[in-house]
Amino acid sequence: MSDQQPDRAKVFKPLDGDDPGHVGGYRLAAKLGAGGMGKVYLSYTPGGRALAIKVIRPDFAEDAEFRRRFAQEVKSAQRVQGLFTAPVIDADTDGAQPWLATAYVPGPSLAEAVQEHGALPVDAVLLLVAGVAEALHVIHGAKIVHRDLKPSNVLLAADGPRVIDFGIAHAADATSLTGSGVTIGTPSFMAPEQAAGRPVTAATDIFALGQVAAYASTGSPAFGEGTSHGVLYRIVHEEPDLTGVPERLTELVTRCLAKDPEARPSIPEIIAICQAANDGTVLRRPEDWLPGSVAADITVRAAAPAPAPTPPPGVAAAPTATAGPSAPAAPHPAYSPTQRATPAPGFGPATPPPGYGPRTPPPGYGPATPPPGHGPGTPPPGYGPTAAQHGPGYGPTGPQPYPGARPQPQPYPGPQPYVPPGQKKASSTKRVLGVVAGVFVALIVIGAISSALEDDKGTSKAGSGTSDRAGGTADPGGSGGSGGSGGSKGTPSDTAPAPDPKAVSYKSVNLASYFKLSLSDDPVRPKESGDGELTNVGGGLMTNGAQLVLLKGSQPGTLETCRTDTRYTTYVEQEKLSRDSRLCLLTDAGDVALIKLVGFPDESDASSYLSMDLTVWRHAMDVSED
Repeated sequence: MSDQQPDRAKVFKPLDGDDPGHVGGYRLAAKLGAGGMGKVYLSYTPGGRALAIKVIRPDFAEDAEFRRRFAQEVKSAQRVQGLFTAPVIDADTDGAQPWLATAYVPGPSLAEAVQEHGALPVDAVLLLVAGVAEALHVIHGAKIVHRDLKPSNVLLAADGPRVIDFGIAHAADATSLTGSGVTIGTPSFMAPEQAAGRPVTAATDIFALGQVAAYASTGSPAFGEGTSHGVLYRIVHEEPDLTGVPERLTELVTRCLAKDPEARPSIPEIIAICQAANDGTVLRRPEDWLPGSVAADITVRAAAPAPAPTPPPGVAAAPTATAGPSAPAAPHPAYSPTQRATPAPGFGPATPPPGYGPRTPPPGYGPATPPPGHGPGTPPPGYGPTAAQHGPGYGPTGPQPYPGARPQPQPYPGPQPYVPPGQKKASSTKRVLGVVAGVFVALIVIGAISSALEDDKGTSKAGSGTSDRAGGTADPGGSGGSGGSGGSKGTPSDTAPAPDPKAVSYKSVNLASYFKLSLSDDPVRPKESGDGELTNVGGGLMTNGAQLVLLKGSQPGTLETCRTDTRYTTYVEQEKLSRDSRLCLLTDAGDVALIKLVGFPDESDASSYLSMDLTVWRHAMDVSED
């Protein structure tokens, strides 16, 4: 066990040449680390609060399905505000490289602490497990399954653990990378159902919590190390090695590592087990809940470096070693949160202080309103960045004008030849007479063509003997045959409407999170993979190319209503749904379904789902025309 403090330079690594200087308006101060999903950087809010910004890897960013799920997971994660989670402060899911910013936690990860200083004492492990269990309670309450709970995603702060990266692994599950053999999640800390490719639930995170407890108390994974395939096989088919687990932790770890998800304890049961193992007393978290060597790591990480100061207005930054004297200096983007989340309690004021926000330009950018005397012509010197400051590629696809800046003037078209008023009037009169004459000639020509066509049509009907529009056959001799009608009696018209298809009902369909439905299936039942028009994305219902309509209370739930209502969308948030909500689903194949929500999960349920009754009319819409 080492008592040596970590090297500060190893904790806060300097930015390399391929690291950005800014992300979403945040100036980066150092690199904190890198993982399977991307790189993590240190930055600050304008008020001086430290942030950890995770920039997603380019190969994930190029996957459209990853972006869709990442946006949904970030939106859900912003609702997580717990004492033992690192809140999501800001994010950009649509940029060239997606990123999200969370509160910076000045402490090592559990993996780093165990690797540097060895296993934790039993009392520290009990407090660790209880804190992580409370974090999972909040995460699961937001309809999120972590899926990748492991020692590197548990940070040790002075006042308790912090769980990070919840939900991100699920976004990566859908990428093309996973289809080519890349596994998202750490094999040593997966659950049996996760390793076998079966659906995951909140109980999956409970299994991972048992593995975290075993690792924290012994310094080794419960199912050993080695190749991924070997570890996953042991997780699915063998029992864990709990030889070194202290006796006070045996019940906790054993119950959490049950193969059957239904046999694992709930979060209240886990906290009760921790209290019983703590001699039945209330779990209290003193300031020195961690060993002294780990606490020293926290001290080092609390002294985070500040970013390089911004040059004062009018002073150019010194050129770098690689930039020539003529290299333009790119303007520093102003801080402007992309998706500002609700701050965690104590994180800071919900309303920005005066002068803070995108309406106040940064120093050197120029006033939002030009000085008096400057009209719509060329802006005065210093008003806005110059073309040289923009740098190459600045234009429609680059940065947009700063919010609040006055519009740039349009180019003057140049002098126009003067035309006397009399000439203008005469020219207008001639143009009007010319148009009238042209229309008159065109009407004469169209009338002649129509007359010729009518004559030709009459001749054709008199002697051709071809079938008429109603399906009857003309008499070649003109007698009309029997009855002289010229057509078959009783033949239905081609324009007669087709009867409505038969409605098929499916009762109490439980659509779990990230499962989908396909109306072409009979019976319609939830599935985790394959094609589907409707998916429960955890935070609502989303379609894959189909149209979704949330009906109003006064609208009848009929096929005709679904056919005629055009208030289409592809996503309905769960906040807008309630028991007895009704929705129409219209697919590209012409199938129509009326969806009636009949139930939501109770707090005691381990999984998140929406219970619904379905009425399906297959091939009820005409899709022959685009």
